[in-house]
Amino acid sequence: MPIKPEDLAALMREVEREDPIDFADLPFPEDDLRALVANHLCEMAAAMDNFSTEDRLLTLLAVSAKLVLENLVLHIQLLRRHGLPVGADVEALLGRLRKSGDV
Repeated sequence: MPIKPEDLAALMREVEREDPIDFADLPFPEDDLRALVANHLCEMAAAMDNFSTEDRLLTLLAVSAKLVLENLVLHIQLLRRHGLPVGADVEALLGRLRKSGDV
């Protein structure tokens, strides 16, 4: 993929303007964490050089979906650990899942 990790990290910061990440009191500098993730993703993309465009897009979509799911699960776990309610959107999603018998 023709993007440098530094450029990807800059894009990450740009996206965070609309949807900030709460780094809370993590003992790591935010930019170091962004650089770590950007480097990892650029390495993953480079490893897909021999993939077809469709396979590359499907792989990146699968990785993105897994990360969003992981984020949702961790967010719900954190809220429950602190006895806080989940947001209305998450509660509606969980309610739909309960009704369908999936949860």
